[in-house]
Amino acid sequence: MSKLPEEFIRGVESVVGALGIIGDAERMHSYLSDWRNAYRGEAALIVRPASTEEVASMVRLCNQYQVAVVPQGGNTGLCGGSIPDASGTQVVLSLTRMNRICEVDATNETMTVEAGVILQKVQEAAADAGRLFPLSLGAEGSCTIGGNLATNAGGTAVLRYGNMRDLTLGLEVVLPDGQIWNGLRGLRKDNTGYDLKHLFIGSEGTLGVITAAVLKLYPAVRSVTTAWVALPSADAAVQLIGIIRGLCGDRLTGFELMSRQSVEFVLSHVVGCSDPFAESHPWYVLIELSDTQPDAPLNDLLELGIGEALERGLVSNAVVAGSEAQVAALWALREGISEAQNHEGPSLKHDISVPVSCIPAFIQSTDQRLREQFPGVRIVAYGHVGDGNLHYNISKPVGSDDASFKAQQEAIMHVIYDATAGFQGSISAEHGLGQAKRAAARLYKDPLELELMRTIKLTLDPNSLMNPGKVL
Repeated sequence: MSKLPEEFIRGVESVVGALGIIGDAERMHSYLSDWRNAYRGEAALIVRPASTEEVASMVRLCNQYQVAVVPQGGNTGLCGGSIPDASGTQVVLSLTRMNRICEVDATNETMTVEAGVILQKVQEAAADAGRLFPLSLGAEGSCTIGGNLATNAGGTAVLRYGNMRDLTLGLEVVLPDGQIWNGLRGLRKDNTGYDLKHLFIGSEGTLGVITAAVLKLYPAVRSVTTAWVALPSADAAVQLIGIIRGLCGDRLTGFELMSRQSVEFVLSHVVGCSDPFAESHPWYVLIELSDTQPDAPLNDLLELGIGEALERGLVSNAVVAGSEAQVAALWALREGISEAQNHEGPSLKHDISVPVSCIPAFIQSTDQRLREQFPGVRIVAYGHVGDGNLHYNISKPVGSDDASFKAQQEAIMHVIYDATAGFQGSISAEHGLGQAKRAAARLYKDPLELELMRTIKLTLDPNSLMNPGKVL
């Protein structure tokens, strides 16, 4: 706290009170490092406002004293977007005390929540109202809605419901000068000029602090069927999703692709997971169908689609879950991948997207280049086939030392991102840029796009105090 003027500290105390300030090193620790310990910074103090008005007062105070602000939610990101720099002069603005569900309007199918509400709490509140909030991802028990919005989170149900841009009707945002923009409107049609909420969704706190949102709700799901399918190739997965989509339409809510290496890591490190098949296969998909009708014939549809794929040689084996326990066991194989890979030592994570039709060619060509240039690396490829999003992660060769593997990070990244660009893809599909991909964005984004982004940033945040060093 000594790096900030004493009068600034007194101003913070007058805004949020003693309960809203964390200044001792021990309690600050968890706010200064991401959950993987991949990024670590220092901060002058952690401020935890309890209302939008307190956020606005804090932002105005930081403007007055030219103190940079790092907004933070559940701190579950993968690109270091919510971690301060090493200067020790920035203030982390944690929104976790702002955790109220303000309104559930079942008739309008909307929910208004503060930014610090945990995603799982939103899911539960929707279910209590007989509705569904469909965003679902591995960190849903600890990530916050504000963080989901800041990174435009996707998850496993994007195929049917879209990402956070598609799930949000309105926002409340504290602007960099401390003004409060109240855009909390639960309207599905509002054609009155620029749709300002889309400036802030995905901006990672660089344009303002999202303090509340109006979220879309959907009818509750009353029928679900889940299958685990073994495939000979990634190309077979792309053909299979075409078959299932043609039969099932928007009943298809999940279609998750996993390489054998991904599954092997889970089987080795996640307690309670077992292989559904006696033999191993190169690729797998987890398919989920859902419907609002309680007795929808989902099993029949799924078996029809898998049967057609079997006849065409696209499927090697398949099992349809017969109970909730079996459904959970199959999803555990998918959701355990990220955790399991951490047990194998350092890993290089790449969250990319390419057109769905290009997924097989991307995997084949990129796998080959990496194995030629970096012998022994283990490629952990998995993701959401329906929207072209692959988590294309690299683990070190067995027996190699961590330092030499990390020294190859830049070279490996360029192989993957060059391939992504060659297929007209994106270097960040759902994790954002944060600090991890800021430099790469300068190489792989259109210069005009970057210039337009800088213009918007300069217009809204001329003093560059909102999460500096992130995105741009």
